[in-house]
Amino acid sequence: MRTYTFPFAIAYADTDAGGIAYHGRYIEIAERARMNILRGIKFPDGDVGFVVRDLSIRYIHPLFLADTVVVETTVTKLGAASLSVEQKFVKDGVICAILLGTAAYIGANMQPKRIPDSVAEPFRE
Repeated sequence: MRTYTFPFAIAYADTDAGGIAYHGRYIEIAERARMNILRGIKFPDGDVGFVVRDLSIRYIHPLFLADTVVVETTVTKLGAASLSVEQKFVKDGVICAILLGTAAYIGANMQPKRIPDSVAEPFRE
């Protein structure tokens, strides 16, 4: 499936006192990358859209203040009512972290719902 890229620079607010990117910030940065992918997709009126059901992160190499990283997001599975993603944090060709996540599609009644074709179509490319 298609891989989406999201460049990001590690700012002072992303780091601890030692200048190392705080582990929790990876989740926030990954969320920005996912939201960037959804930009431009029109969700049916009333539907909540995608909500994260589970996440796991493997930290491989630390990121530091002022590092430029690219988050490479790939939809690894498109199910009837959910999608799974792999997000790699890459700096200078080196994978620094890998996030695996699944998001469920939620309708207006706050229950899982089949992903509408208009929403799923961009991920089928």
